[in-house]
Amino acid sequence: MTDRPLTLMAVHAHPDDEATGTGGVLARYAAEGVRTVLVTCTDGGCGDGPGGVKPGDPGHDPAAVASMRRRELEESCDVLRISDLETLDYADSGMIGWPSNEAPGSFWQTPVEKGAARLAELMRHYRPDVVVTYDENGFYGHPDHIQAHRITMAALEMTELTPKVYWTTMPRSTMQRFGEAMREFHEDMPEPDPAETAAMAEIGLPDDEITTWVDTTAFSGQKFDALAAHASQGENIFFLKMGKERFGELMGMETFLRVQDPTGAAVPEKDLFAGLR
Repeated sequence: MTDRPLTLMAVHAHPDDEATGTGGVLARYAAEGVRTVLVTCTDGGCGDGPGGVKPGDPGHDPAAVASMRRRELEESCDVLRISDLETLDYADSGMIGWPSNEAPGSFWQTPVEKGAARLAELMRHYRPDVVVTYDENGFYGHPDHIQAHRITMAALEMTELTPKVYWTTMPRSTMQRFGEAMREFHEDMPEPDPAETAAMAEIGLPDDEITTWVDTTAFSGQKFDALAAHASQGENIFFLKMGKERFGELMGMETFLRVQDPTGAAVPEKDLFAGLR
């Protein structure tokens, strides 16, 4: 036995990702005395600038955007009571086809083994009991999310550690509810393209394939406030338009696919630390 606190490490691509998919578990486990470590891989420089100016438009300054988003990230961490923030500060890659995606030094262009080696050092330092990141498709195909997945899994192989490992996911039933909510808040929303609908239908997992359902309803207010801390990106954060009550109804359960488990805990489980305490 050891008096070292249980530790959760979440590896995310951009500032604000920590709140969207894992804000609830980060807040919940911090409240339970778990050490929570957030690793943010990119600087977020491809986000919106002041006034909503978009990447590639006149007046968009990636360095200034990155600086602004770092301040917002720190505010979000305060809201979620995150114990330790580590930033790898790779240049935000943006989407496939953007010039930033091909730029030397962008996260997408960084060799996986190089990023993994840096992350492995952090893992050796913090010795997480639970590691959370994205699946092979980065949940929805963003290059930086895919790269975060790749360096996380490679880093784990570089260490002697055997934590429980989870990938964030969403039940298909919840994805359907999100679609309904988007139409509820955007009455003028056009009917989606059939190809787009088919692609969306492949995001997440069938409900019966979800291994881990963590009820974070009691912390949904913190999660909402953490998202709101990323005010510069508010135009892109649909969930903030709902208000806290509706947000809590839709976002109170965080779900994961368990992909590594040395404990043998039964699934489905309700706790990322099942078998560890």
